[in-house]
Amino acid sequence: MAPKQKKRGLGAWLREVLTIVVIALVLSFLIKTFLFRAFYIPSGSMEETLEINDRIFVNLLVPQPIDLNRGDVVVFKDTKGWLPQTAEKPANPVREALTFVGLLPDESQQHLVKRVIGTEGDHVVCCDADGKITVNGEALDEPYLYPGATASDIPFDVVVPEGKVWVMGDHRNASADSREHQAGEGGGFVDVGDIEGKAVVTAWPLNRIGGVSSYSEVFENVPEPEGSSSK
Repeated sequence: MAPKQKKRGLGAWLREVLTIVVIALVLSFLIKTFLFRAFYIPSGSMEETLEINDRIFVNLLVPQPIDLNRGDVVVFKDTKGWLPQTAEKPANPVREALTFVGLLPDESQQHLVKRVIGTEGDHVVCCDADGKITVNGEALDEPYLYPGATASDIPFDVVVPEGKVWVMGDHRNASADSREHQAGEGGGFVDVGDIEGKAVVTAWPLNRIGGVSSYSEVFENVPEPEGSSSK
């Protein structure tokens, strides 16, 4: 009877392991679908806030039901053709499945990461006499800028339309952001509906684990747009 009992024990153990794996996959999928999703940083446009090869977690509850704010670092879908065409990678079913359930970061070339500088109704201008960007007339001191980078070498004077945001990379000299696409589809503005969420944590590599700041203090003195009650 001993070998038979041992066999039953092994079967029960396998069923328990399979149950745990299934539960873990379901929970991971639910978290990835409704709460958080992992993304991979492929470029230096957000240095030094985000570095090439960083893995970040994005809060999917922003911009709805949690409000989007100036300073938030957001991931958005490239629906306006900002990214250059790249060769399609060979299919990898295992990686695609793990990405789908949220166990691997999204490494597709369909998303961008930038900082929100202006939201609906904001008048965003570059630059004032001191070389600073202004939002609704208030000059910004931007501590997140890449060391040595200017606020912008490209002049602009825009009012953000309804349902849009104006975004810029922290490494302004290496970021093809709203400024670069003023003459393109959408005038350089990003649809709020294209925003996947707000970056909240750098999770990898281990020596860079930490939160992704929105630097709310940079924008605290920015007045609301004319004709707007509050945000």
